[in-house]
Amino acid sequence: MPESNVLGVIGGSGLYRIEGLEAIEEIRIDTPYGPPSDAILRGDLGSTTLLFLPRHGRGHPIAPHRINSRANICALKRMGATHLLSISAVGSMREEIAPGDFVVVDQFIDLTKSRASTFFDEGLVGHVGLADPVCAHLSEAVGDAATRAGARVHRGGTYVCIEGPQFSTRAESSLYRSWGVSVIGMTAMPEAKLAREAELPFALLALATDYDCWHASEQDVTVEAVLAVLEKNVARARRTVVELAGHLPNPCDSAAAHALASALMTSRSCIPPETLTRADWLIQKYMKQ
Repeated sequence: MPESNVLGVIGGSGLYRIEGLEAIEEIRIDTPYGPPSDAILRGDLGSTTLLFLPRHGRGHPIAPHRINSRANICALKRMGATHLLSISAVGSMREEIAPGDFVVVDQFIDLTKSRASTFFDEGLVGHVGLADPVCAHLSEAVGDAATRAGARVHRGGTYVCIEGPQFSTRAESSLYRSWGVSVIGMTAMPEAKLAREAELPFALLALATDYDCWHASEQDVTVEAVLAVLEKNVARARRTVVELAGHLPNPCDSAAAHALASALMTSRSCIPPETLTRADWLIQKYMKQ
């Protein structure tokens, strides 16, 4: 068990106004992949340190396909995160998941096209297992926390991640529903992949805001409709973070804790010096002579 828990949270900018957060400071950090989306807010929630990063930047200037997820994950890891919670607005692809509901996602389908989705490139090869892409222990704790916060929670579900920034066509929405997915969004990938490579226990809390455009009796998704539901969801999401902070599982029990132990393929002598320097934060403990 680490000396103290450090909960990294990536979400919308409204989430950082958390009741009870103390010793608050803003930290700007650079990474080998460039700067993260914004300054990271650090504070204390009881005995847990919270690191909050707005994925789109404050004021939402960064489109989903332009988010530097590598920098975001790297920055949180280097600042000591022991757990990572991603909070994301989504469209519901199932009748039973109503706008306003929360979904603790456990699977993903990645349809993104142009995003850097791995730390392993430029002379360093790693193949990380991703069959079960979330931490089961952390996801269970997130579901419990959301329930205590008063949300209607669906435990488990598949998130299909599209490139965006446009919403789906009606034909696409119907196709994704035929795959049996639960929710649709634009930001879960490559966050989940990169968190596993960074050996961070990861969970995703999806906040359903609409029925995409497949639902015959509902209006097609619009920004206005999404924001109206999201505003109501944010208060419960903030309470969920507070509840979760006091009930974090041991990160050493997570499948993510040793994800790189058998994943690295490149011999140390074959890794270019500049790549070793860039990836030192990630692979140092596996690169001992």
